[in-house]
Amino acid sequence: MNDLVARAAIDRRLADIVRPVIESMGFELVRIRLMGGRTRTVQIMAERPGGGIEVDDCAEISIAVGAVLDVEDPIEENYTLEVSSPGIDRPLTRLKDFEAWEGYEVRLETGEPIDGRRRFKGVLAGVEGDEVLLNIDAGTIGLKFDWLSDAKLVLSDDLIREMLRQRKAAGVIDEDKYDEVETDPGSEED
Repeated sequence: MNDLVARAAIDRRLADIVRPVIESMGFELVRIRLMGGRTRTVQIMAERPGGGIEVDDCAEISIAVGAVLDVEDPIEENYTLEVSSPGIDRPLTRLKDFEAWEGYEVRLETGEPIDGRRRFKGVLAGVEGDEVLLNIDAGTIGLKFDWLSDAKLVLSDDLIREMLRQRKAAGVIDEDKYDEVETDPGSEED
């Protein structure tokens, strides 16, 4: 079964090189892409197995991965290395991501048209075998995971609340470090 972590051949080669490094540090590779442009960019998204990653973690991964890429030298031209979190409106790249984010709105794209469509938007309804289930206006449909070329959560208030809840539960957000927001119910701003 394919995944959306690394689609192009060079991305898969890079993933084979960096995944063991990232995993040995206690993180998971979410996505890797070699982007074109004047200076090429290797984009890596990583997170802890339970979700989440901090800026210092990204810096540590960048140093470790950079050293391995310097030794392996899979890219002939100069490149920039970027390591980041998947973000709130994260890409869904592994079958387990579709299970974890069940109930949230997503945008999916297939490599080939399915009944004349390549783009689908709806609410994740889970996974059944190798199919991603999606609630759309016409009902629930199943799309084989291997058919997908792109998948991403849609930014919503519910998604933001869930991400904040997770960060709070993980101890990343300490409310005692922030001032209380004071509001004057009698005043209105224009």
